[in-house]
Amino acid sequence: MILHVDMDAFFASVEQRDNPDLLGKPVIVAGHSSRSVVSAASYEARKFGIHSAMPVFQARQRCPHLIIQPGSREKYARDSRKIMAILRQFSPLVEPVSIDEAFLDITGCEKLIGTPEQAAKKIKTEIVNQLALTCSVGAAPVRFLAKIASDMDKPDGLTIICPEAMAQVIETLPISKVPGVGARAMAQMKSLQIKTLGDVKKFDLKILTNKFGSFGQRLFQLAKGIDPTPIEPERPRKSISAEATLSRDISDPRDVQSVLLAQAHRVGKALRAGNQKCRKVSIKLKFSDFSQISRSKTLETWICSSNAIFDQALFLYYNLNITKRIRLVGVGVSEFQDTEKPIQRSLFTDQNQEDHRQWEAVDRAMDSVLAKFGPDVLNKANLKAHKVSPKYIGELCAVEVTITGRVQGVCFRHETHLAAQDRRLSGYVRNMPDGSVQALFQGTQENIQDMLAWCRKGATFSEVKDVTTRTVLADPALTHFEIRY
Repeated sequence: MILHVDMDAFFASVEQRDNPDLLGKPVIVAGHSSRSVVSAASYEARKFGIHSAMPVFQARQRCPHLIIQPGSREKYARDSRKIMAILRQFSPLVEPVSIDEAFLDITGCEKLIGTPEQAAKKIKTEIVNQLALTCSVGAAPVRFLAKIASDMDKPDGLTIICPEAMAQVIETLPISKVPGVGARAMAQMKSLQIKTLGDVKKFDLKILTNKFGSFGQRLFQLAKGIDPTPIEPERPRKSISAEATLSRDISDPRDVQSVLLAQAHRVGKALRAGNQKCRKVSIKLKFSDFSQISRSKTLETWICSSNAIFDQALFLYYNLNITKRIRLVGVGVSEFQDTEKPIQRSLFTDQNQEDHRQWEAVDRAMDSVLAKFGPDVLNKANLKAHKVSPKYIGELCAVEVTITGRVQGVCFRHETHLAAQDRRLSGYVRNMPDGSVQALFQGTQENIQDMLAWCRKGATFSEVKDVTTRTVLADPALTHFEIRY
């Protein structure tokens, strides 16, 4: 039997566990920007029709008293590791498929852990006892039905599909519930009058492959209760990517270049952490009309430095003829190889390869410093100095701001710093002896007003009491934003 363990509203549940004041309230994990999307929604929020990937502004419209938590990827990853360790106590065949779900093959483990139902109950109890979180578990003879079963009785559910019940479940299972059936496939299903997985058996394999390609063969197998997909405990990671939805649409190539550099830095750090090199780099761009494109390039050499990844991403970007404004930028790498594996080097001097090796050494030194002293002590100079585009110089205005309340501290200054950079503002932010925070914002009037609105809301864990402003003389020589102590 196969078990599928799926945590209930994982990110939101972790936030509610760590802050009891959030229990029983509609909570989402997301950024506070109007461009942010919902990463996770508590079940109280889901009653309002809120779901993951929904824009935050829509979620607010559906639930005005919605609570937005910024979340912590590190905290969720830490809990995820504990969950996977619990699962490995029940079977050596555990395959994590995301941060909050995994498959277990418990075939042959019955004498140690009991029946599938008994094993599932023990898993649920262990997770509650150790992490104070709930999960839903599905059990079935095949993988795809186990995943479907875990979703049948959420939250805190347990559904067992025994071998004798498989045929009946397949016959009545809505085709939309089958993994891999998306909006495009549903349109084809409607034309064929396929409403349940059992209806697929009315068609032979040739018709299904003509309509759905290779997925047609999988549908043919699933309708017969066949799913040969194995449980792979150590499934290798095939790609690493990082993307960001921007606070506002951009079109200036220099702004795009700055975002590409930041994403290449994130991807490179993750690649080096896994002791891997790559030879394929890709970029993803989503435009203001929500259309998107992606481009990739396979290299002749193996790389892992952030600078080398950035160079290739920039090459891909500049070979595009883009006329639309951009709302999302992503960078990805794939086709990995362990760094310890020997690589055939050229007989002739290759300056590009030598530059990549030098930058790799710099990046590894930087990774060590960040691991020891924290993620904010060191950064690329190009990421710190976010330049103001020349077309805005003639419109520059400057406002000196004093913010009072519970606002002093590294977190407030850092988030203010990032918010100002996102709005292409120059200036500074610093603590004052009287407990207030003083900032100078310089840029366009529109961007400054947007920044002031952000200040009135405050950063994470801050409590803004008052924001006073004073217009001052703009300084065209001030081209970046910094934190002053």
